[in-house]
Amino acid sequence: MPRKHSFIVATLAVIFIFTLAVIDSHPAQADNRRWGSDYFPNVPLVNQDGKTVHFYDDLIKGKSVVLDMIYTHCVDSCPLETARLVQVQKLLGDRVGKDIFFYSITIDPKRDTPKVLKQYAETYHTGPGWTFYTGKPDDITLIAKKLGLYSDPDPNNRDGHAPGVLIGNEPTHQWMLDAATDNPRFMSIMIGDWLNSWKSHKNGPLPSYTNATVVQKDGRYLFARHCAACHTIGHGDKIGPDLLGVVDIRDRAWLQRQIATPDEVLAAKDPIATALWKKYKHVNMPNLRLDQDEVQLIIDFMKNPEAAQSQSTDASKAKSLDLTGAHGHM
Repeated sequence: MPRKHSFIVATLAVIFIFTLAVIDSHPAQADNRRWGSDYFPNVPLVNQDGKTVHFYDDLIKGKSVVLDMIYTHCVDSCPLETARLVQVQKLLGDRVGKDIFFYSITIDPKRDTPKVLKQYAETYHTGPGWTFYTGKPDDITLIAKKLGLYSDPDPNNRDGHAPGVLIGNEPTHQWMLDAATDNPRFMSIMIGDWLNSWKSHKNGPLPSYTNATVVQKDGRYLFARHCAACHTIGHGDKIGPDLLGVVDIRDRAWLQRQIATPDEVLAAKDPIATALWKKYKHVNMPNLRLDQDEVQLIIDFMKNPEAAQSQSTDASKAKSLDLTGAHGHM
């Protein structure tokens, strides 16, 4: 089987290298202002409730923030990154909105009005402390470039942007980029514990994950990583339907296609996929580029999750780490 092992901490090693990736090419005169008002634009934005704010003064200044760029009709990256950040928000609990603030800014302000953004936030069940913003196209482009989240137009990339998230603490001038589709548990640790470490330089070095356990990839692990943000097995609907018994009621060949290439299945106007898309608020199931072995493992796990739990100790480790991700509708 290809890619037998998944090194779940690889991204974390890159994060340290990528720290302070959004570097101003013009050195500030005062070091303590390098990442302050002389760097971040203070352009106006409008949130999902129609309130106008200013980017630096109202959103960044004096705060710890988690910020990404999305658009609501995105077919691949945005559904995945939004669902995973919802998990991160839940792991951080009531700290979000108090000492950590989540912001999502649309890169398609012409279509993403405050009303559209509000519906998008409700669809993904985002909680207090996470707000969505639109604004003038030039202002949003400026913000994206300053934050290191800008992507040049690429006709080969239908999403039009990379799923990145900026995590930072403005008072201590510490900023880092991560993949918005990273592991939610690790991201919540990074946001919660590491931001606190930045507040005090007396805490010593940050924790190292270089010796973290390598997780054997199996059906339980794959479901937890790719599907559990949107689905449960026997615990009710989430963003997508509960998948208890789905292997018994759906044709296996259809399930294989739906998991492997959901975008193509929906584009072909498959009646089941279309009905599910309409029922679950038009949330697109992202194409995660899974290989056929991974698809088969996920289906086998959904058919008999209890057996998978008893047969794999590595999978139970994955569950204890809450290696959850996002999938879509089945």
